Amino acid sequence: MTKIYGTGVYDFRRHRVAEYPVSVDASQPHESDKGPNLSGSITLSEIQRDRLTKIAAANWAVNADSGIKKPFSEELVKDIYYSELTVKGGRKPVPLQRVMILEVSQYLENYLWPNFDPETSSFEHVMSMILMVNEKFRETMAAWICFYERKETFKAFIERVLRLKEGRLLSVAEKTNYLLFMINAFQSLEDEIVSEKIMRLASLECWHSLSYGRFQMELCLNESLIKKWRRIAKRAKDAAKRGEPFDPTTMVEARFLRNLIEEFLEVLDSEVFPAKQRDVKDTDLSDTNEMHEGDDASILYCERFMEFLIDLLSQLPTRRLVRPLVADVAVVSKCHLSTLYKHERGRLFAQLVDLLQYYEGFEIDDQKGRQMTDDEVLQAHYKRFQAFQVLAFKKIPKLRELALANIGAIDKRANLAKKLSILSPEELRDVVCSKLKLISKDDPWSERVDFLIEVMVSFFEKQQSQREAINALPLYPNEQIMWDESLVPSINYSGEGCLALPKLNLQFLTLHDYLLRNFNLFRLESTYEIREDIQEAVPHLLAYINNEGETAFRGWSRMAVPIKEFKITEVKQPNIGEVKPSAVTAEVTFSISSYKAQIRSEWNALKEHDVLFLLSIRPSFEPLSAEEAAKASVLQKLGLQYVRGCEIVEIRDEEGTLMNDFTGKIKRDEWKPPKGELRTVTIALDTAQYHMDVSDMAEKGLEDVYGTFNILMRRKPKENNFKAILESIRDLMNESCIVPDWLHDIFLGYGNPSAAKWTNMPDLLEVVDFKDTFLDAAHVEESFPNYQVCFINSDGTTNMHPCSPFRIKFPKTFNGDHHSLSGNKIKKVSPTDSAASADPDSEKEKLFVEAYIPPDPGPYPQDQPKQNSVRFTPTQIEAIISGIQPGLSMVVGPPGTGKTDTAVQVLNVLYHNCPSQRTLIITHSNQALNDLFEKIMERDVPARYLLRLGQGEQELATDLDFSRQGRVNAMLVRRLELLSEVERLARSLQLPEDVAYTCETAGYFWLLHVYSRWEVFLAACVENRDKPSFVKDRFPFKEFFNNTPGPIFTGQSFEKDMHAAKGCFRHLQTIFQELEECRAFELLKSTVDRSNYLMTKQAKIVAMTCTHAALKRKDFLNLGFKYDNLLMEESAQILEIETFIPMLLQRQEDGYARLKRCILIGDHHQLPPVVKNMAFQKYSHMDQSLFTRFVRLGIPYIELNAQGRARPSLARLYNWRYKDLGDLSSVRENAIFHRANAGFGYDYQLVDVPDYRGRGETAPSPWFYQNEGEAEYIVSVYMYMRSLGYPANKISILTTYNGQKLLIRDVINRRCVPFDFIGPPHKVTTVDKFQGQQNDFILLSLVRTRFVGHLRDVRRLIVAMSRARLGLYIFCRRSLFEQCYELQPTFQLLLQRPDLLVLNLSEVTSFTDRHVEETGASQLVSGIEEMADIVNYKIHQVYQARLMSHQLNDFPASPERDFVGINAQEENGLENTEVSMHAMDIDSRGLANGVDKDILPDGNSNDVSSPEIYAKQGGDKQLQNNLNTEADVDMQ
Repeated sequence: MTKIYGTGVYDFRRHRVAEYPVSVDASQPHESDKGPNLSGSITLSEIQRDRLTKIAAANWAVNADSGIKKPFSEELVKDIYYSELTVKGGRKPVPLQRVMILEVSQYLENYLWPNFDPETSSFEHVMSMILMVNEKFRETMAAWICFYERKETFKAFIERVLRLKEGRLLSVAEKTNYLLFMINAFQSLEDEIVSEKIMRLASLECWHSLSYGRFQMELCLNESLIKKWRRIAKRAKDAAKRGEPFDPTTMVEARFLRNLIEEFLEVLDSEVFPAKQRDVKDTDLSDTNEMHEGDDASILYCERFMEFLIDLLSQLPTRRLVRPLVADVAVVSKCHLSTLYKHERGRLFAQLVDLLQYYEGFEIDDQKGRQMTDDEVLQAHYKRFQAFQVLAFKKIPKLRELALANIGAIDKRANLAKKLSILSPEELRDVVCSKLKLISKDDPWSERVDFLIEVMVSFFEKQQSQREAINALPLYPNEQIMWDESLVPSINYSGEGCLALPKLNLQFLTLHDYLLRNFNLFRLESTYEIREDIQEAVPHLLAYINNEGETAFRGWSRMAVPIKEFKITEVKQPNIGEVKPSAVTAEVTFSISSYKAQIRSEWNALKEHDVLFLLSIRPSFEPLSAEEAAKASVLQKLGLQYVRGCEIVEIRDEEGTLMNDFTGKIKRDEWKPPKGELRTVTIALDTAQYHMDVSDMAEKGLEDVYGTFNILMRRKPKENNFKAILESIRDLMNESCIVPDWLHDIFLGYGNPSAAKWTNMPDLLEVVDFKDTFLDAAHVEESFPNYQVCFINSDGTTNMHPCSPFRIKFPKTFNGDHHSLSGNKIKKVSPTDSAASADPDSEKEKLFVEAYIPPDPGPYPQDQPKQNSVRFTPTQIEAIISGIQPGLSMVVGPPGTGKTDTAVQVLNVLYHNCPSQRTLIITHSNQALNDLFEKIMERDVPARYLLRLGQGEQELATDLDFSRQGRVNAMLVRRLELLSEVERLARSLQLPEDVAYTCETAGYFWLLHVYSRWEVFLAACVENRDKPSFVKDRFPFKEFFNNTPGPIFTGQSFEKDMHAAKGCFRHLQTIFQELEECRAFELLKSTVDRSNYLMTKQAKIVAMTCTHAALKRKDFLNLGFKYDNLLMEESAQILEIETFIPMLLQRQEDGYARLKRCILIGDHHQLPPVVKNMAFQKYSHMDQSLFTRFVRLGIPYIELNAQGRARPSLARLYNWRYKDLGDLSSVRENAIFHRANAGFGYDYQLVDVPDYRGRGETAPSPWFYQNEGEAEYIVSVYMYMRSLGYPANKISILTTYNGQKLLIRDVINRRCVPFDFIGPPHKVTTVDKFQGQQNDFILLSLVRTRFVGHLRDVRRLIVAMSRARLGLYIFCRRSLFEQCYELQPTFQLLLQRPDLLVLNLSEVTSFTDRHVEETGASQLVSGIEEMADIVNYKIHQVYQARLMSHQLNDFPASPERDFVGINAQEENGLENTEVSMHAMDIDSRGLANGVDKDILPDGNSNDVSSPEIYAKQGGDKQLQNNLNTEADVDMQ
């Protein structure tokens, strides 16, 4: 298997999505050393003065000031192309800054595409469109949307693109741009308008360009293609008969790929290193600087072409027919022999060639799409080699020795090349071209002996299996990998170059391919994060060389501690068939004496399986000079020699006592706090890395790495779980990875996308008991608008008065697609309505719904089941039906559409219909899991069947403990309660009480005395049904139930009393059933055994996060964990591999997967999973979730279509992104959604914020964007809201950048925290962090004034717009955001209202009766200064009112006294009451709870004063005087 690499040696400058680049001279400092606002950066004023901006304004730009545009000019397109879009020399194929300005101005959407004509548009026009599409892909924008309205024209455009090179010579930069367009097109095969034309290029017609020998060989190997080829030939014959000229070899698809490959080989051979450089290479290469440089543009083109071929071979639809073409031209062999492959400038190219070679020889049956086993690969290798040996024995006398040799002795590269070297060039050419037909005789390279040998060796050598390669790889990164820029790019990837990384595409070759790509990407992403942590921790240690010449440390680090002693304690013998040791353990001793208590507790909290890193630091004797530091590598600057990872086995204190034991060796009551300051950690080293290190010591004489460690480093627990996940992936690769048959093809991206839909699955539930899903009969009817609902009784008769609950028998023709009404058209349907519309119903298919009377659950209140109160919409009902049936169910839940309620009801109905099945719940975050779990607890699922695993369990808002230990304790407590009830029952039956001694004796008691009495009673009832009081008189357990809240029997109706009697018996039945379940906990004595039994046998619904599932997979397998159903919430936020692992937490049964249902719930229109490294995110698509991939593949999904979170007016800001998102009746009818926001003219507004103090956005450090004007403005508005009485916990402040978040927090600490009646808001955070949460009022800062930035990702916009329920106020630069094409639907709505903040200053409390559509006595706020004046005046009024109140009560004015008074007022519920002199009332509940703790000052801020400090500095009077003076000045 080839190695997987990162970027090459080339410098991809650090910038995020859609930033303006800066041309950096090689002699200047690197861009990352400079802030973006230094002289090199482009400013907004420069953009506005730019020539392209002026051209755009005159010709196509759409904004508020746009006037009449000039007519379209093809000459203008040509002028822009040649003057702005072409480059001369250099590595970059386009002037990125110019392309970005054009793309932002909507050059493609408003000018190029509307005026494109397939017949008349020029070459420059087409190339300009290609560049704009490429730019959209670089910025990860939706590139094909603007083409949808003219699909036929788009097909003609693609045809023009395919024939663009005919009769025209392109420059290397143009070839690169053209190639990049083809790469992007082949990455968009899910888009029909693209795939229809592009997939022709990879069709069977491309085999017209194969050499004859290769063509014959491929048809012999793939007989199924012969019929298809004959059909192609028949079309040509038919055309000839009709006299029509038809030559299939002249078709575009016949020669397109072949021509591209030949063009690439020409560039590789003649343009990378021009001829004059190659001529001097043989004379004195070392003195030729030019030869060392090469042509940058040609090198980039060659790298891009490798990426293009890798993409084609890594997707099965294109691979099947393209791989023979690549092999026919012997691309890999020619690349291996090229000058660039061996040159230092070709490092990235070489890595890409290796990756291409890996995919060309991938272990798969191309035609069947089946993964080949290791044995099949080996047998195929032997068969191929044996056939060659037979041929050599018969026809090549010189190779007789090779023909008779053992295959194992000659199938290595060196041995095979040696054996072939005895052939003359002519003989070798004859073997390769004529006998084996590996290449064509016409190939110009066929004259080269080295090439012919390379082709032979590549074809016949034995390749290392992928499984062997992955098992030999250390899981922990070392220093060589961490700081190798070609492996782990330390800078953010801009998208201008390619990388030798695997991509997560729509489709994968096999499950092995899927796992391997994820393994490599996850490993490199983890390495990047570990490296960042090391670079942060090590400099704090201040390492130096002491007088003894040893390394010592002046400083300290929270995450790293010096090692006192390190020794390897055990190296175990290798396992059979392996060379590496089976285990290597060591002991590390360190001291925590220099740490404070908090940090000590963190080190003491280390536990088994935590990952640590051993560092060897050896600084230089003298500090590096400025020149040396500039040239030094990161390792030299840090003095870092070696890095090795390890895993904790156990940790002991100074007395040798075991700490943090979770294995049950130490009982909880015997646990003692750790003693002393020395800690000894037993660690397990990576055996593969240890073997490599020891081998290097023995063979190369290198120093002993393990004798040099002097630092032990830890990481934050939440970020340090990479090893367990990598182990899980590697284990899956070593297993016969069984995905359910119904899911396998869909998972890989092939076959019918609807194959796993429940209507296409076997073993459907024909009758479903929906329990409390439907609230009434009308609810059933409105849930199935396309069916005639017929209510029946259990005996099949018509039910005229149906009541909940209902059972539904689904007809075989039920398609699961109700074509539900849109959210705004959902209405209640009454029985009279359905009767009135009898004619339409007669045409509909009938749906029989059985209304039944549920059995009496028992006489006690706790016996009554908890009922659902949510009136589910038809679409939610459709999702519930899909979820409870077998197969794959996908539910898209837009913001506020009740996806959690839907998920809970699926679990509820599934539990009652399939009580023996077990369900696993997975979410991305603990918060989402807890929300889901808390709602499940409110449904009719017994608590004993619920289990919550992981760290977030303690955050559940319940008194019950749902952890493993908590559930075990609950079962033991419940056992005692039940046995006491059995004892009471025995007394009531006048039997000995010792029957309740154990669960076992209670079981015998049930059979002998309880159940037998019930059978006798039932037999007697049969003969006495005519006696109304018989049940009351003869019920055998009447005395036991004498403590019920009311009388059980009336004695007036036999039927009613019998129904109650059965309820009583059901109560008894439940008691003994629970006791039977408790019996295992009685028999098992160990806490560990009990908790394992609970998890694997007892619990029916088990919930955990995806991270916990990946970490504990091995434990689940060892315990025999089983589950039938998987429900995954937030699945659009979970990485591909973290979604896949939870599907495989159990072993297969008899070769089959047990999983029956997979329910994925998420929203691909919101933000994807977080990937820190931009290279992995943008190039490798590592942030692609499985949910999003399934949606792109066209797998059917149900989209919930009615939101109940926000005002309808606010929902319009984001509902355009969804298919048919309407509003629930609650948000249309509830009074709170009709009332205006007091003090504001509108419920939402875009507020234009100009430069503040002459500045817009700033960046104190790279990519740390801030906007002081927006921060001041937003905090002033917050203070205004608090002065009106808006609760702090109802207000959240969001922003799109971390820098702005911290700036806003600083402003709040300075302006709000000193005033006890204002305080901080509920949250100040970023949009990304706030996903999944909501609040009544959102104040949003968009920060940027120079460029839109990452808000161009529409998913981030949707999250930002959908967090508010009642009010949303957006602060931004209007002129910038109104021009952004992707954001138009939202910003067009926002800009229909004034862009100055509209306030209603006549409203002085947070309550108003004004309707939301009325602005009232409004006032426009001119800007930041006026808003500050208004706030000062409001605060002045509050203090005037306070002062008068104190004077009237004859109390001294003191903030401390006031603070107590306000809190007391709130506790009495006195908020929003007016005080004298029109003062504003105050509500500071947010100070007590619900406030973001990060906002509060921590004592290290010099410009923040708390209310208590104010009191010490002079009390209310001094503050009042200051405010009076300030208010007088400001209001003048």
